[in-house]
Amino acid sequence: MARMIRLLLVDDDALVRAGLSMMLDGTGDITVVAEAGDGREAVTAADAHSPDVVLMDLQMPHVDGITATRQLRSLPNAPEVIVLTTFDTDEHIVHALRAGASGFLLKDTPPADIAAAVARVAAGNPMLSPGVMRRLMDRTVTHTDAYERARSALAALTPREHDVAVAIANGRSNAEIATALLMSVTTVKSHVSSILTKLGLDNRTQIALLAHDADLV
Repeated sequence: MARMIRLLLVDDDALVRAGLSMMLDGTGDITVVAEAGDGREAVTAADAHSPDVVLMDLQMPHVDGITATRQLRSLPNAPEVIVLTTFDTDEHIVHALRAGASGFLLKDTPPADIAAAVARVAAGNPMLSPGVMRRLMDRTVTHTDAYERARSALAALTPREHDVAVAIANGRSNAEIATALLMSVTTVKSHVSSILTKLGLDNRTQIALLAHDADLV
């Protein structure tokens, strides 16, 4: 029997939390272990309940979702974070991903897709809504320094690691990368771990963002 995914809901609207809890608790493979009304409560709840995934709002009192995401990702047993918000500006998207979020969904996302995103992120794969993915793909590098920093950082990778980073930015899974680059999935995972360590990143989404900044995809 598959292990239940432990989920923490963070939103300052109690009705939104109640609706999400009712919807996701009924999927069979997700259990809502705690709720929080702002980012400060989220960090406390995560420390107490050890969730696998946090579903995070952005605009909240006291501590906002971006700050809370950054704090959660710095915990020893850091949960994955999916931002669920009504705000989809480039600024919100980029700041959330840079803070360590592994997913970014809009609140009009169908319930089944939210549940699928939780499962995907819990398995270690990033999940962006189609609209958000398009915006990232279309996003041009407007600051030369960001482009140069990204290029400089990626220069530390071996040619094979560079290929893996580009494949990640193109949304490929480990299995797809292994097939395309003629290597085992275990080797791909090893390359991903090495990339994260060398670049000082937390997850695959940040690798993809860096590749986008470097204009590689």
